[in-house]
Amino acid sequence: MNQVLHPFLLLSVIGIYFLLLMLISWWKGRNADTEGYFIGNKSSPWYIIAFGMIGDSLSGVTFVSVPGEVGVKHFFYLQIVFGYLVGYWIIAQVLLPLYYRMNLTSIYVYLKERLGNSAQVTGSVFFLLSRSIGAAFRLYISAGVLQLFLFGPLGVPFWVSVALIIMLILAYTLKGGIKTLIWTDTFQSLFLLGGVILTCFSIINQLDLSFSEAVTTIVNSEYAQVFNWDFKSKDNFFKQFISGIFIAIAMTGLDQNMMQKNLSCKTLPEAQKNIKWFSVIVVFVNVIFVSLGALIYIYANSKGIEIPKKTDALLPLLTFNYLGLFAAVVFILGIIAATFSSADSVLTTLTTSLYIDVLKLDSSTKVSNKQKINYRHFIHAFFAVSLFLLIMLFEIINDQSVISGIFVAAGYTYGPLLGLFAFGIYTKKQVINKLVPIICILSPIICWLLSRYSKELFNGYQIGFELLIMNGVLTFLGLMLISKENKHSVI
Repeated sequence: MNQVLHPFLLLSVIGIYFLLLMLISWWKGRNADTEGYFIGNKSSPWYIIAFGMIGDSLSGVTFVSVPGEVGVKHFFYLQIVFGYLVGYWIIAQVLLPLYYRMNLTSIYVYLKERLGNSAQVTGSVFFLLSRSIGAAFRLYISAGVLQLFLFGPLGVPFWVSVALIIMLILAYTLKGGIKTLIWTDTFQSLFLLGGVILTCFSIINQLDLSFSEAVTTIVNSEYAQVFNWDFKSKDNFFKQFISGIFIAIAMTGLDQNMMQKNLSCKTLPEAQKNIKWFSVIVVFVNVIFVSLGALIYIYANSKGIEIPKKTDALLPLLTFNYLGLFAAVVFILGIIAATFSSADSVLTTLTTSLYIDVLKLDSSTKVSNKQKINYRHFIHAFFAVSLFLLIMLFEIINDQSVISGIFVAAGYTYGPLLGLFAFGIYTKKQVINKLVPIICILSPIICWLLSRYSKELFNGYQIGFELLIMNGVLTFLGLMLISKENKHSVI
């Protein structure tokens, strides 16, 4: 490691960062009640949410993986991002009006009203499973980076550093919930975006290029290929663009974690304005990410630096060994901002889903308001402990391919959510309630088998992100098989 990177200096910077987070949390969450915790008292400014969702949609994994993959997959990732743009507009015009018309706090209450209690619980459980594993995976990767370059040199064991990270997240989210998170996420998105941009300028400076020269260099490089027209490739434009549309719908519009902040806007038009502006910001941010990817490869090749086998390791390698103190501090802050912005909201939204969809505490008349608050705090802390235990399990497994496989498997749960909501919105049928969980379990299993043997089954065709669409279609068809005409009014 570069000798100028003293761990105590980085620790001081991180300490100041978290102090500011705690101050924001106290300022905005000191008077938060139950409605403030869940939906921010329906008074959240749309532009604050739109900017804050940058960090919520990314993670520490994204921070290193997207730039790292540019060396192999060029700018193909932007094909998915262009699909996101369409998907977010569909969310704004189809899903948000539905959620606001029903005045929802948990979006899975729609499944109960439309398809029955089993559909609501199934949707919620899939969300709880997927988001718990996803958040733990992202925190595990980011905590590993911090352990390698910060806590490790200070002699702090991995389990202690992870516990400290989770305790800090718990400290500024426990009381205020959404009312706090929309402001802390904005703060963290600012550092995330600043981290990426300043890292780009650090490399540009090292290459002794002006900004216009850097843009020309990136555009003319071998990495700036955006479109892939090979139909058999996983990175084919049509596959990725269409998949991007459905990824945005499923992983944002049907995800409690991403929707809860949108539901805290004062009105539907403000929520729609928020998601539409966010869709534009996402494209801009990801263009910066892939540009950073091109820059790190251009820099490494110009300096004769060997590219690591794991492309994720290239950006940290350059940051901590070649680009100097400023770049290292910026990188650490960017990693922290990306990681914590996605992880902190997860605790609140997991709490919301379990509290409302599974335990039904919001509608319980047998529990006092004070008891409900205590339950809410307990559930919030329970999920914090669960994240810690999952991260420790990943550390025990200590096999990146196995852990990545678990993370990918968790992503299969979004297909059934897509199928459930599509069936509810676009049909007038009712389902046999007790069979819904079976359909929603079978669909991901079939999709996993199709993905595993796609080359053999489909003459070399590789299934990529379109697997989500297939998963949703299978769930939809399965629900049709167990459906009957609905004699009552449809939502």
